[in-house]
Amino acid sequence: MQSTAISFSPSISLPSKNPHHPISLSPSRLPLRFGSANGINTTAPRILNSVRCSSSSSKLNGSGWISDPLPVPERESSGVTVRATSSEPESSAGEEEAPKSKPLADTLVLGSLFGLWYIFNIYFNIYNKQVLKTFHYPVTITLAQLAVGTVLVIFMWTSNLYRRPKISGAQIAAILPLAVVHTLGNLFTNMSLGKVSVSFTHTIKAMEPFFSVVLSAMFLGEFPTLWVISSLVPIVGGVGLASLTEASFNWAGFWSAMASNLTNQSRNVLSKKFMVRKEESLDNITLFSIITIMSFILLAPFAFFMEGVKFTPAYLEAAGLNVNQIYTRSLLAALCFHAYQQISYMILQRVSPVTHSVGNCVKRVVVIVTSVLSFHTPVSPINAIGTGVALAGVFLYSRVKGIKPKSKTACK
Repeated sequence: MQSTAISFSPSISLPSKNPHHPISLSPSRLPLRFGSANGINTTAPRILNSVRCSSSSSKLNGSGWISDPLPVPERESSGVTVRATSSEPESSAGEEEAPKSKPLADTLVLGSLFGLWYIFNIYFNIYNKQVLKTFHYPVTITLAQLAVGTVLVIFMWTSNLYRRPKISGAQIAAILPLAVVHTLGNLFTNMSLGKVSVSFTHTIKAMEPFFSVVLSAMFLGEFPTLWVISSLVPIVGGVGLASLTEASFNWAGFWSAMASNLTNQSRNVLSKKFMVRKEESLDNITLFSIITIMSFILLAPFAFFMEGVKFTPAYLEAAGLNVNQIYTRSLLAALCFHAYQQISYMILQRVSPVTHSVGNCVKRVVVIVTSVLSFHTPVSPINAIGTGVALAGVFLYSRVKGIKPKSKTACK
């Protein structure tokens, strides 16, 4: 997932015509100065094209969405500046302090992002479950979450907090299938949370790697290694063991969580299949923002058709529900949902997909433990063992999945 680039930009500059001027040579810079015969110095420099040899691989994040950072433009100077990179770069006393402080600052920022990622995810599941326990309309709840996300995206774009993208018709056509499965994935997750415990839903969702491997083999021709297949055994076995002893088990909640796995991993496969062309690539945050808006537009008519208008104060009061409580918790759940998704992609821009997958595995453990404590969910020893085995398999999968053959060097 890394890209190594070696740039050769040899330069020849034409200096003063003093014959006694010493010529200094260093491993990193080789300037040569020549004067013209008539004493007139050449002032118009020529910038030589650099030859770049790079070893790179496509940048696909852990979820399969394209993350293609914008290239950093090379800075132009008034003269000809030539640098040949050496194994021992020159550094001054001031430059020696920067590398020490920068990693510390980056570590603190990354640690803060991981903490916020976990906190927002925990509170999303808690508030969402509290609403779904009393308000049994998962389609309406999903629509409300997408509506809040849409408002936040529009606010970010109009206030220039994030650059508003220019989307072509071809990009919309490519994103549409992703929006469809994204909508279904969130809807099925809420349906499962409304039927079974939070811990059991996330235990079932630990089977996402299984669906990822199967769908990638079927539609992308990416066949797993023996190590990957071995890591799927404890995942499937652990989920099966936890399901047999789950106190809140019912088939509606089980199959809803399974359908969520299928649709979420279909989204990842579709993103690899349709969003790989350079002209269609978008950074993760922009892609997620566009999908959020499209998902809201897609789900709105189905929500009104399937469940009607059930979120009005009059209906909630007639149903004997606390209006302020339902509205407040629904809003907090929607804000936490959008926040943890955005932060997830911010983390992905700073770490490798393998590290992100490991962090996601740890996040699932934290969510399961906190939900058990918050809702006092009864957990039998066998259920705990099954959940632990499944999560251990997910961790193993995230490690062996990152072992990839070295990419070939390509010159361009």
